Amino acid sequence: MTQKISRRKFTQAIVATFTAPSLLRANTRAKRLPIAFSTLGCPKWEWKTILEHAAAQGYSGIELRGIQGEMDLTKRPEFSPTQLKTSLKDISALELRITDLGASTRLHEFEPAKRAAAIDDGKRFIDLAHRLGTPYVRVFGDKVLPGQSRAATIERVIAGMRELGEYAKGSGVAVIIESHGDFADSPSLLGILKGSEMATTGLLWDAHHTFVSGKEQPADTFKQLGRYVRHTHLKDSQPAADGVRYVLTGKGTVPVRETVRVLAAGGYRGYYCFEWEKVWHPEIEEPEIAFPHYAKVMREYLSEAGIKA
Repeated sequence: MTQKISRRKFTQAIVATFTAPSLLRANTRAKRLPIAFSTLGCPKWEWKTILEHAAAQGYSGIELRGIQGEMDLTKRPEFSPTQLKTSLKDISALELRITDLGASTRLHEFEPAKRAAAIDDGKRFIDLAHRLGTPYVRVFGDKVLPGQSRAATIERVIAGMRELGEYAKGSGVAVIIESHGDFADSPSLLGILKGSEMATTGLLWDAHHTFVSGKEQPADTFKQLGRYVRHTHLKDSQPAADGVRYVLTGKGTVPVRETVRVLAAGGYRGYYCFEWEKVWHPEIEEPEIAFPHYAKVMREYLSEAGIKA
């Protein structure tokens, strides 16, 4: 344990050095709105292209969910010991923040080998988030598997959240479970969040899933879960024969504008993050179209909600 704390203190010194004001560009950019996008939406972009697009389009944050097809961020060269300092400088130079890391950790697993691999995945992402000075790692509860009861699955998810939350103590990182899959309704999520509640755990509110899958209005979801919300995923869609079809923000049936209003009125101070699922749905618009559109629409929604840059 002493060795881990020492490593974390060393990394904090590196992060502080490469985010110091003296190393930022001389021409300080205008203050930006708290909007971010997930790299799930730009799977072909390399590291510097991601950063440059974010800065040019007025984003202040980036959620890392894979880069160029590699979903395990701990394997990316940008975050290796030899390139970490350069990557931290890249982020700082454009006055951006990495809002969170999207791990593939699924806490429903019950087979010993799969569960151990999932927990290890979460821990590796916590360590990487710490090195990057990033506050959150997203994980999934995900599924109730055939032959498993919902109650038993929820208990496993709680146990996994607690194990990762304990591991994250002292790192400056919190583990946030996404409203996703078989856990996209407030009653299920509330049980998990209460059962795993500590300073290093919380919720990533995917407002699309709680509306479309959970059949909940934004105000009702926030009333039940608002105190746990640390980060958000926002996206729009229209009903389709096989489920939903993702569309540009404001063009569908998901109440994104209302979600923004509810978050702002409820005192939320995090990022309004665009999760454009281009990796899973290659037929949807390219990021060169979807990302600027989201930024434009969110400027309007946030202004209406009283949030200014």
